[in-house]
Amino acid sequence: MDIARAARLMIVLAFSVAPAACGTADGRGGAESVPAEAVEARESTIWDLLNNRENPNQTVGVNKYLWNASLEVLNFLPVQTIDPFTGVIQTGYGTPPGGGRSYRATIQISDPALDARSLRLSLQGPGGAAVEPGTVRAVEDAILTRARQLRLRDGRL
Repeated sequence: MDIARAARLMIVLAFSVAPAACGTADGRGGAESVPAEAVEARESTIWDLLNNRENPNQTVGVNKYLWNASLEVLNFLPVQTIDPFTGVIQTGYGTPPGGGRSYRATIQISDPALDARSLRLSLQGPGGAAVEPGTVRAVEDAILTRARQLRLRDGRL
């Protein structure tokens, strides 16, 4: 009987002391002492992934004309990674026909619209060397022109 009574007393003490331990030195509770910025700055937790309520059938829209035109215009570059769900194409180094300098490219198509804002192109030379902005602009123009040609060919204008 004395052991059972002592066990109950320990349980009562544990539950009464535990909430008191959550306070801070100045007597305020732990939840009140967290700055509002820290709560707002929270990115995500594992529970956000598990409680995902978004439609699993919804995907990122990628313009198929820009996608195909990018692959056609830069066909001299070996494709390393390709992800049609995020719209990213990464290539290895290759030399354009008639050119002497090798390049590699990263292309991102971020919107289903056939628009220049949907296309992001990054060119790099050997060793990560910068490429002239005029060259990047010329390749972007070639991709956009080819995408418009493909769209016209499909008769969707």
